[in-house]
Amino acid sequence: MAVSGVSGSTSATQTASARAGIADNFDTFLSILTTQLKNQNPLDPLDTNQFTQQLVQFSGVEQQLKTNDFLETLMLAGQNTAKSDAVSYIGKEVTSSGKTGELTDDDAVFWAYSADANATNANVTIKDANGQVVYTQNGPLNVGPGTFRWDGIGGDGSAKPNGVYTIDIKGTDANGKAVKISTASIGVVTAVDFTGDIPILTVGSRRVAITDVTDVRIPDVTAVPNPDTDTDTETETETETDA
Repeated sequence: MAVSGVSGSTSATQTASARAGIADNFDTFLSILTTQLKNQNPLDPLDTNQFTQQLVQFSGVEQQLKTNDFLETLMLAGQNTAKSDAVSYIGKEVTSSGKTGELTDDDAVFWAYSADANATNANVTIKDANGQVVYTQNGPLNVGPGTFRWDGIGGDGSAKPNGVYTIDIKGTDANGKAVKISTASIGVVTAVDFTGDIPILTVGSRRVAITDVTDVRIPDVTAVPNPDTDTDTETETETETDA
């Protein structure tokens, strides 16, 4: 559960105020008790049960305040741990729900996908930020997860400019029935924003909520697909498809 800094500060202030109030009341109570004991009628002494009950009540409130302090300490520790975990994402390659990917000078665009069944006829469509189709590809897809790679070369054979692109994959089985194919974005985390209720990861120019991340891995810098040989649209499970 994410807790903002404002709520934590408010909780600490309220706890400190409550402790100060109970301390003042307890001192006042002891002062009144001492005065009553000094001036009580020996033939009609005060009821000690009432004093005992009040002491127990004060003790219970004090224990509750200590419990609140302990819970607040645990909450702050949890927040610090969550931040440390989020920072550890920097430099890692993450997969997050969505269809967008960013084309840069450094690399091609990768998307992850998962087909619920064998798609004998699958159509891949990539659009630019303006919604214009820049690339399409047809071919079969095997059931299960896979990776689609686009090197930025459009359907007209020209290199497309850097920017954010979206992918859409639709497919049908041998009987012409639609196959459900989900897609996800892949990218390397470069920064983390803690100003909101949950950490937001910066992946290229995109902002991804940490709760949308489905997979984290160390980038494989040694596995560079060869666009001259890896051009088949048919994708085996856990293998890459080069556009």
